[in-house]
Amino acid sequence: MPTAVIDGITTRYEVVGSGPPLLMYSPAGFDATLDKWTTQGIYAKIRVLDHLSEKYRCIIFDRRECGQSGGRVEALTWRHYVTQGKGLLDHLNIKRAHLMRGCMGCCPVLAFGIAHPAVPLSLILYWPVGGAKYRINSRQRFADHLSFVRQRGLEGVVALIKTEGKTFGADPRGGPWATVIRNDPAFAESYARQDVENYTVILDRMGRALFDRDTAPGAEPEDLFQLDVRALIVPGRDASHATSAARYLEECLPKSEYWDAPVGDQTEEAANTRLLDFLDKVTSEFPDDQ
Repeated sequence: MPTAVIDGITTRYEVVGSGPPLLMYSPAGFDATLDKWTTQGIYAKIRVLDHLSEKYRCIIFDRRECGQSGGRVEALTWRHYVTQGKGLLDHLNIKRAHLMRGCMGCCPVLAFGIAHPAVPLSLILYWPVGGAKYRINSRQRFADHLSFVRQRGLEGVVALIKTEGKTFGADPRGGPWATVIRNDPAFAESYARQDVENYTVILDRMGRALFDRDTAPGAEPEDLFQLDVRALIVPGRDASHATSAARYLEECLPKSEYWDAPVGDQTEEAANTRLLDFLDKVTSEFPDDQ
């Protein structure tokens, strides 16, 4: 599977299908690997990649710190994930593309639109994360990791990952760089040698930056109000994907379409028909950008 070095970090990616480009930020939290489009929850159920790749060039990738992509210890913000996606488009010599993401990937897609408004042909926001429970649970994951670091040190984190190998989402004790520690011995060695106090500051800044509100994170509402890009919003309904977060994005994005379908009605046929209708309509408006 091909890789690209973006901002000094290796990104594993795959291009599926042909047609107008569609950059797809993988679903899942801190285990956002490209295979999640075919194995996880609603996306496996509706077989979204199978359907979209029949008409579109779907660019899927392991988010940094996930899967076979690399990482770097720093106070990550949504803009860091934007850098990865934009760099991948540049690597593939693609100037404009549709952007799609499910779950936590909706956040960098929103940030992408703000940072590079001339690049997205459209935004598809499937089950955007958000809500009070999501913020509380996400911040608690960081707190659990920090507690483990204080008890066992960074060497203890490395030992845990080498023994159990779980992702941050599966076991918060391992932290956001668990996958890179597992895959890269040199990274694991340098990780363990860090100053713990400095690492604590990085973790605190990162948790507060990523999960800073009780609705959909990713961009300030004042910026979203100015975003001149067509968007399709598909609501979820659970502790991580509050319907209120989807409604918030409908309110903030001036060119949004809200598919008001209960989760039970988001079947394979219905969902892919809605997605393709939206993409085809927007694509027809930009004949020179294909």
